[in-house]
Amino acid sequence: MTDNIPLQPVRQKKRMDSKHRGGCCECLKCCGRREPRPRTVWLGHPEKREQRYPRNVINNQKYNFFTFLPGVLFNQFKYFFNLYFLLLACSQFVVEMRLGALYTYWVPLGFVLAVTVIREAAEEIRCYMRDKEVNSQIYSKLTARGTVKVKSSNIQVGDLIIVEKNQRVPADMIFLRTSEKNGSCFLRTDQLDGETDWKLRLPVSCTQRLPTASDLLQIRSYVYAEEPNIDIHNFVGTFTREDSDPPVNESLSIENTLWASTVIASGTVVGVVLYTGRELRSVMNTSNPRSKIGLFDLEVNCLTKILFGALVVVSLVMVALQHFAGRWYLQIIRFLLLFSNIIPISLRVNLDMGKIVYSWVIRRDSKIPGTVVRSSTIPEQLGRISYLLTDKTGTLTQNEMVFKRLHLGTVAYGLDSMDEVQSHIFSIYTQQAQEPPAAKALSLAAKVRRTMSSRVHEAVKAIALCHNVTPVYEASGATDQAEAERHYEDSCRAYQAASPDEVALVQWTESVGLTLVGRDQSSVQLRSPGGHILNFTILQIFPFTYESKRMGIIVRDESTGEITFYMKGADVVMAGIVQYNDWLEEECGNMAREGLRVLVVAKKSLTEEQYQDFEARYVQAKLSVHDRSLKVATVIESLEMEMELLCLTGVEDQLQADVRPTLETLRNAGIKVWMLTGDKLETATCTAKNAHLVTRTQDIHIFRLVTNRGEAHLELNAFRRKHDCALVISGDSLEVCLKYYEYEFMELACQCPAVVCCRCAPTQKAQIVRLLQERTGKLTCAVGDGGNDVSMIQEADCGVGVEGKAVFSSVFYFASVPLYQGFLIIGYSTIYTMFPVFSLVLDKDVKSEVAMLYPELYKDLLKGRPLSYKTFLIWVLISIYQGSIIMYGALLLFESEFVHIVAISFTSLILTELLMVALTIQTWHWLMIVAELLSLSCYIASLVFLHEFIDVYFIATLSFLWKVTVITLVSCLPLYVLKYLRRRFSPPSYSKLTS
Repeated sequence: MTDNIPLQPVRQKKRMDSKHRGGCCECLKCCGRREPRPRTVWLGHPEKREQRYPRNVINNQKYNFFTFLPGVLFNQFKYFFNLYFLLLACSQFVVEMRLGALYTYWVPLGFVLAVTVIREAAEEIRCYMRDKEVNSQIYSKLTARGTVKVKSSNIQVGDLIIVEKNQRVPADMIFLRTSEKNGSCFLRTDQLDGETDWKLRLPVSCTQRLPTASDLLQIRSYVYAEEPNIDIHNFVGTFTREDSDPPVNESLSIENTLWASTVIASGTVVGVVLYTGRELRSVMNTSNPRSKIGLFDLEVNCLTKILFGALVVVSLVMVALQHFAGRWYLQIIRFLLLFSNIIPISLRVNLDMGKIVYSWVIRRDSKIPGTVVRSSTIPEQLGRISYLLTDKTGTLTQNEMVFKRLHLGTVAYGLDSMDEVQSHIFSIYTQQAQEPPAAKALSLAAKVRRTMSSRVHEAVKAIALCHNVTPVYEASGATDQAEAERHYEDSCRAYQAASPDEVALVQWTESVGLTLVGRDQSSVQLRSPGGHILNFTILQIFPFTYESKRMGIIVRDESTGEITFYMKGADVVMAGIVQYNDWLEEECGNMAREGLRVLVVAKKSLTEEQYQDFEARYVQAKLSVHDRSLKVATVIESLEMEMELLCLTGVEDQLQADVRPTLETLRNAGIKVWMLTGDKLETATCTAKNAHLVTRTQDIHIFRLVTNRGEAHLELNAFRRKHDCALVISGDSLEVCLKYYEYEFMELACQCPAVVCCRCAPTQKAQIVRLLQERTGKLTCAVGDGGNDVSMIQEADCGVGVEGKAVFSSVFYFASVPLYQGFLIIGYSTIYTMFPVFSLVLDKDVKSEVAMLYPELYKDLLKGRPLSYKTFLIWVLISIYQGSIIMYGALLLFESEFVHIVAISFTSLILTELLMVALTIQTWHWLMIVAELLSLSCYIASLVFLHEFIDVYFIATLSFLWKVTVITLVSCLPLYVLKYLRRRFSPPSYSKLTS
């Protein structure tokens, strides 16, 4: 059976290609720099450093002042196509090899190099300006002389830096103090890990208790920190204060860190700098920028090698027909130079100019306003993408969670029926306000019959209490901040939380009448529709974790003394916790199919005795030295039994405009979409369904968490049995699979219609792109919006035939003499033929609207048919045919006037070139007509100045004109007839849409 086929572990091969970008540790080893190691950092005393640390400078440039020109030239001449023209031009310095004036070879090559250098310089300057802006940001630093201003680039390890609200953290720091009264702050980390969840951070308790921030300089304290590494989710360190009795020691974790590239979302914070420059977590998670070359350029480069091989063969044949007489080896070189125009340098010019036009068109596209093209070397790649790798947050979604559904089992409320929920809440609190206190207590103590209003109220109250959201108040206008907080003014309130889902839930409870107005470490305040403040004491809180997939809170109602345990979580774990019911599984499935993220909300009432017993066992478990986490989880699970199911909630991450039709179009075009995100598994899965990345008819295989080779083997075998199934996998499981079964995993994943990787680190995203390129050989395109996507974007690829002329030497007794010299060669490569060929960049098979309506047309591009070896051979045969007709036609019709062979053949050549461009065009553009007429006019006008090569009086005769016309028609007319017959009896797919 297929599921029992043994999986062979992949052999890890050392990568030697130019795309490899190692982490910082590898870079340090290669460059001979010091190994990263742990460090001791004294607060406010950078001079006490025990080792040298890098400057806090951000540098995203590919070159510096000294390496720019050598680097650009190397990147140009490492490919055979450009190296060929360089060697060709250099050969003309040898007198015995010279075939014409030096400018005929160096002017076109110089033009190509100038365009490349100017383009690269412009991109480097833009990158330099962006880096300069970041490095020049001003921050406040605590010193013995007071607070001083310092640039980001001048910040050192050990500095005490003040970061204001909405300001970017300039370096990796340990969080020491905050101005917030609740003793914590929130970070926005979307530019680091791609998540919109705000992260809660806690200061070092010893330094937070100091009276003022300046007291940090009065104490003797230091931080011992681990060596720099790429892990943005973990940190190990200790804080020590030596001048207290006894000395204070505190352990430091990820909760005490402020990583660079994050933004302070609340209050003002003070931190001590641990890592700078290339040792920053954000920098170590990005790869070095590299020069990219398009697949089209590589194909042209390969075809150039084939043509050069053909030139060598032809040159050997020419010398062999002379019986290798005399200095035959020099004749071989001369023939190679003579036939060199078969590989026209004008192609290089047209390619570069075409890329510039494509970039300009992208910038000017009205459907994507504001687009800036950072690199003009690979825009054509976009037309041959096979895999699109996209981030979720900010790319597919708008970072806005919206409450969509409340389900109570027997009734469901959507967006159009929320006024009913509001009326139920209003009636409950109106009824309670009118009842006397004794009757209220009696009714609360002895509820026999649950009305719909009370069921809705219990559900809404549970949602309003079971979360980690903190309301904050800011001054607006004349309103004082303390006054706004004291009166819970709605206009000044904003919500902060570690999850946008929770903010959406709290905002919804506010909209239906139960408002979260206050919260600290030990209490929560709600406001009823009548304006009464409801006070609750937080007795315990159990945060959400990736393993538990649920969070809980125990609160005491201060007005009644009731103790209630509320819990919300994913249906897969809550199904075994709540009391038996017959609707939970079915309704969760229905809501999930709509793309909603479903949370199950439940509660359990506790007596004072039950809670005291739980608290005693819970405290004892937390003090345990061995198996602490297991014992704590066991105690909590003792409460999680037979809980009362209150409701289901459904929230939706708002998609970007046109995401669904766009993904549908990509799928029909044969492009596979992989979503790589740092978000949680549930959020990523729901977004994939909501965006229709996964169709309604497709199953989803959620790859369970694996930690070793055996588990990975079993799970891969289980996945192997699935067909036409989308894959959802976490970053941890992905790492294990790639370590032991890289080949097998990638083979299975590439067969999936869609893949979702959640909890992906930035380096993992780049690794996935690289593996796709290696395993499939297909072009990849990466899309992202955050700093965590930079490595992926840098790693991804992002996104004619050659007409030869020269059968002349075989006619003239195989002499190595050029037929066209001097300006004729330059003219043919530039003003005579370049504009019409260049105008082909405006050609379209079909209109863009038709292409979007029938995305299947894109599949032809994925097959590479426009520039396959078959089409290349066809164009070579066409070139041989036309070259023969022009040469032998001139011999046949102008036998008595053979001295004018240059004028005859060159005129026919120019006309043939212009007609072949016209025959190639599918959709005419007015600029194409201008290019054709302009080129012909330039040739006719320049005849006056070409008397050195062409007899002007001779070409004005009637005999010359009709005979040139005959030669041109014979060279072009049969090709037009063949093209017509082919389109008539074997039309391309797009022609059916344009007829």
